[in-house]
This record gives sequence, structure tokens and C-alpha cells, in this order.
Amino acid sequence: MNDVMRAPTVVAVVSEELFAEFFSDADATRLRVVAESLGGAFVRVDDLADAELSEARIVITSWGIGPFDEAVLATLPTLELIAHTGATIKPFATDELFDQGILVTQAGAGMARSVAEVSLTFTLALLHRVPEMHNALRAGSGWYDAAATGVQREILGARVAVIGASRTGRAYLELIRALGAEPLLVDPTVDARESKALGAELMSLDDALRRAEIVAVHAPTLPETHHLIGRRELALLPDGAGIVNTARSWLVDEAALIDELRDGRLSAAIDVFDEEPLAADSPLRGLPGVLVTPHRAAGTSQGRLRQGRIIVDEVAAFAAGRPLSHVVSRDQLSSMA
Repeated sequence: MNDVMRAPTVVAVVSEELFAEFFSDADATRLRVVAESLGGAFVRVDDLADAELSEARIVITSWGIGPFDEAVLATLPTLELIAHTGATIKPFATDELFDQGILVTQAGAGMARSVAEVSLTFTLALLHRVPEMHNALRAGSGWYDAAATGVQREILGARVAVIGASRTGRAYLELIRALGAEPLLVDPTVDARESKALGAELMSLDDALRRAEIVAVHAPTLPETHHLIGRRELALLPDGAGIVNTARSWLVDEAALIDELRDGRLSAAIDVFDEEPLAADSPLRGLPGVLVTPHRAAGTSQGRLRQGRIIVDEVAAFAAGRPLSHVVSRDQLSSMA
């Protein structure tokens, strides 16, 4: 029996463009093999409404998917697993989903290296005053002004406060240690022994901020981490320090940071914002000591393929009755952005 006559058992609600980014030919073939092992076919669609869902046991999702509420779940009577190619599942996870015992897994681990490398890029750029010099040259305001540029520094021996030993935070720690930085770790879930194993000195947030030349935020999104770096915390930083944020804007008080950046006391490199897309009139677009990117830190080709491979591995494990490695529970939703 060919795929045309089989009802889909594995449905990927992923655009054609993103599907090609996430899944190599070999991994796409693996998805078809899994679907056949479940007695049906594999299908890729742009929208759930485009697929026959009566026998779908696995749905693969990407960005833009809507909530799996009672009405949607009614069209998926055999659904057992949702495998999300991204990290956070908040846009689509519902109580009904968990109430029905449907498993949810995600591929956030595949992003860690990509985001960590961008955080390292930002760190080096701020230490070496790249935003100030680049923006000055672009504006045509002269060749070199040491006073305006600020002191240029190497990462060797630089004190870098890492806020959160998340997957990305740990990947970032590995990179900056290899280049000779002196990491200061802030994470209440990590003890001194684990911090030492990570090659970092564990300390309180205030102490780390007072010593830091760079602050890189990698903490989870929790009620208690909202504006973890606020006006008071920013004031603790020494003059010339830099803020690196490739995590979530939730963690840093954007308005307070803009005030510090306007004064020229701090610099910043930011990939995430309170308003996305970033408003055309946002001060962050024009301040001299600021480097901004459009929430693309995880967008490497290798990272995308890692995410896809994680999903295929999870789907294959589920079909074979093996435990999944990246399941997200209802309780874990509160720590997702």
C-alpha cells in the first residue's frame, strides 16, 4: 500500500522552507519509516486543517502553531505525542493537552551551541568596543576618538558574570573559559562543587555585578527572574561594563538599560526585545554603544539540523516504546518564555 492510500500517523505542521532547514534528507526518510512502523504515512502540511488527522499519533510542530485546545484536540482522537522543533511550548500547550496525557517534547537543546556562540561574539564585540567604533564610522563622525570609544579589552582575564547555568549558559561558559575569561556564576540551583566543575566562581548576583566587565544573561523565565537585571542592578556595574542578552528580554529591564546606554556608561549587545520586531523608532537602533540583532541567535544551519535530529530521535524513540529525552511537563511550563 502506498502513502497516498494510507492515513497519516505522523504529521509535520512545518512550512516547506523550515522543514528543509530542520530535516536532512536522511532524517526526513527516518520520519517516513517511523510513520510506516505505526501503520500509516508521513505528511508535511502548512496547517493542521490541511491534513487528515483521524489516525495521527504524532504531530511535529514549529513556530506559529496555535493552541491545542479542546476543539483542535477533538480533530486528533489518536494523538499521543507533540514534538516541537523549537524550545518553548507555551504558545500551543494547554491544560487539555496535559489532561489527556499527550506527551510533549522539544528541541531546545539543539540551540544551545548556536546561542552560546552568538553570546561569545557579543562578548568579544563589547570588550573590543566594536559597536562604538562601527557606529561612529557609519555615522561619518571621524576616524578615531579614544575618549568616545572607551577602553578596549581582551577576553583573557576578563571577569564575565554568567547569570544562569542553563544549557546555553553552560555552553557559553565552556567557550569563554577556553579563551581565558574568569567566569563568575550566578545560579541559586548550583552549589559550589558544581560551579567549580563548570570552571566558574559561584557568587551572589550583587557581588558578580560589582566585579563584572561583561554580564551575560542565560537564566530561565520565571516570575522571580522578571527584570532580574533592573535599575538597581545596572547601577552596581562598573563604568564601561557590557550587557549581553541572547536569552529573553524578560530578564533585563529594557527601559532602565536604555537610560544607562544613553548616558554612555554601559554598552550592550542584544538579540531579544520587549517588542518584536524592534520598533523603527526604538532608541536601541541608534545608540552608539549598542549592537542589535533580530532574535536570530539560534539560526545557524548546524543548529537547525541538530533541532531536527533531536525531533526525529524523539519520534523514533516513542514509536519504539523507549523513554524520551526532552519531554516537557505541565510544571515546567512556568520556566519557559
